[in-house]
Amino acid sequence: MRPEILFPLFAEIATLKGVGGKLAPLVVKVAGERVRDLLFLAPSGLIERPVRKIAEAVEGETQTLIVRIDAHLPSHRPGAPYRIRIADETGFGFLSWFKGGGAHLAQAHPVGSDRAVSGKVERFGVEAQIAHPDYLVALERAQDIPRHEAVYPATAGLPARTVRRLALGALEKAPELDEWIDPPLMAREGWAGWRAALERLHAPVSEADIALDSPHRRRLAYDELFAHQLAMTQRKAAIRAEAAPAIPHSEVAARAQAALPYQLTGAQRRTLAEIGGDLASGQRMSRLVQGDVGSGKTVVAMLAMADVAASGRQSVLMAPTEILARQHLETLRGPLADVGVSAILLTGRDKGVERREKLAALADGRAAVAVGTHALFQDDVVFRDLSLAVIDEQHRFGVAERRRLHAKGHAVHLLALSATPIPRTLELTALGDLDISRLDEKPPGRKPVATSATPTARLDEVVARLHQALDGGAQAFWICPLVAESEVLEVAAAESRAVELRERLGPRVGLVHGRMPPAEKDAVMAAFAEGRIGVLVATTVVEVGVNVPNASIMVIEHAERFGLAQLHQLRGRVGRGAAQSACLLLYEPPLSISGQARLNILRETEDGFLIAERDLELRGGGDLLGARQSGLPDYKLADPAAHRDLIAIAAKDARALLARDPGLVSPRGEAARTLQELFDWRPDGDWSAAG
Repeated sequence: MRPEILFPLFAEIATLKGVGGKLAPLVVKVAGERVRDLLFLAPSGLIERPVRKIAEAVEGETQTLIVRIDAHLPSHRPGAPYRIRIADETGFGFLSWFKGGGAHLAQAHPVGSDRAVSGKVERFGVEAQIAHPDYLVALERAQDIPRHEAVYPATAGLPARTVRRLALGALEKAPELDEWIDPPLMAREGWAGWRAALERLHAPVSEADIALDSPHRRRLAYDELFAHQLAMTQRKAAIRAEAAPAIPHSEVAARAQAALPYQLTGAQRRTLAEIGGDLASGQRMSRLVQGDVGSGKTVVAMLAMADVAASGRQSVLMAPTEILARQHLETLRGPLADVGVSAILLTGRDKGVERREKLAALADGRAAVAVGTHALFQDDVVFRDLSLAVIDEQHRFGVAERRRLHAKGHAVHLLALSATPIPRTLELTALGDLDISRLDEKPPGRKPVATSATPTARLDEVVARLHQALDGGAQAFWICPLVAESEVLEVAAAESRAVELRERLGPRVGLVHGRMPPAEKDAVMAAFAEGRIGVLVATTVVEVGVNVPNASIMVIEHAERFGLAQLHQLRGRVGRGAAQSACLLLYEPPLSISGQARLNILRETEDGFLIAERDLELRGGGDLLGARQSGLPDYKLADPAAHRDLIAIAAKDARALLARDPGLVSPRGEAARTLQELFDWRPDGDWSAAG
């Protein structure tokens, strides 16, 4: 239960002074629904307002002037501004309003009155002018004009200055809290207390104060990271404390492995040994297998499922889309059938007698493996003895969904798969509650994808070469530009490109995008997989992970708009067959320095883990590696790139505290529980990869 001392911070945003019915939705849009969300909204910039004389005012800078109102100069021409002439002992200047000036200004600021005015100064000849001043107040209220003013995110109808006022209002509601940070760490880092750090966050006096590496920002980032690491450590301990069926390595899995038409890589063998140790331990497994597209994750999962089947128990493999579920079934069904293990596919399309037969096979145990989509969550899906859940692209499923799947068995082992490598320095942020295996080797015989970059001015040449390749039996992906502002614009770009390519290449061009009905999208993807479509034009919002070994060409339009990790993911869709594959990065010159670096790195390596590290170096914070795709948490104050040195410290400290005080009942433990409530990082929260 949330401690009472935090109640003011978790009050709705509308309880803040000055937040009315019209303003509340705008504040929610910028910050969030609670007072705490405004408290944790960090300034994005700083305006300094030095006090100067009119003659000394610097053009183009924001500054404050102490003046006397000398004259009002109303406009007599349409469109001309209303002006006030101001004066001090060094000369004259002007204030101007192109809208909103008039009698009220003359009444509020009569000639002869002393005023403090602040805004950006421009000069027209020798004449100093401030258009639409930020502040114009009576001299006795000059202290209301901040010498240093933090700038906050804003939105239409909610100016940054209003957000600042509300953030300071939220700060007033922040209580003093008992300290949760280990005293030696506080001393070593020179950190202030929690509330003092917040006060400095919202009252910066220099650019250094709003930097991510400022001491107060690092302290607040550590608080958030520590709360998260506590929750993940608690969750991991709870999982390990749960007894589960001990499943030994079996002759069935050994025969399935021996029958494979290729040798497993060293990374696959190592990962299988780690999974085997988990399954045989008698404790519930919670493991993530990370590996590039094509590194053999599905085969590893299949061999684990063979061990489970040999013990008389069942497994399920859940994929985010039907097309991927069918692809997994094709990989699994043959090798499993050869060793006497039955696998079925269950999707939302199954109806009537066919569905009833599949449900009966799961309920009585005749089907040892179920592959499917969200249809597996439905209440009428009952297993005789579900013991292993394999979740592909685990970040695409919420904790609630995974729990529904786990509830269909007892102490179900979890094996999550991800084709989005996360840098080692960030693994603890997203995966601290999971054991991790890495498939960092490519299967034998896999040819490198020849990667090159070409300016968009050579588009006609690219299409001509593509025409020749299609005539030779090749297939290609054509990925359309990423338009950050609008999925609608991305769809329009894809539709336009598909039309143009059909004019040049004929009807063998297909189109998929995220706004198509699922059945229509699956039909196009299936036609591409079966070779009835030669070129698949797609946006990145659609899952293009269908396995098409014959697809040997990947064209990425406006590649400079994509992140490095995303480019690597897209490139991984080709190079899966016997033919030499190519990835062509079409870019619009001139390239930025970072854009050039991204394309260079992609040409130099196909190592997804190395690329993830380089992406971290290049992009820093923000939507790091595509946070939503990679499963990285959405922190409020911590930046996983800028604060990555604090991640390991927070994880170590969390483990140490919980080892000494598992129930968090000591004074520091109670403070740590308050911290977890403050950030909503609870062991049972919907925030991580493990269910």
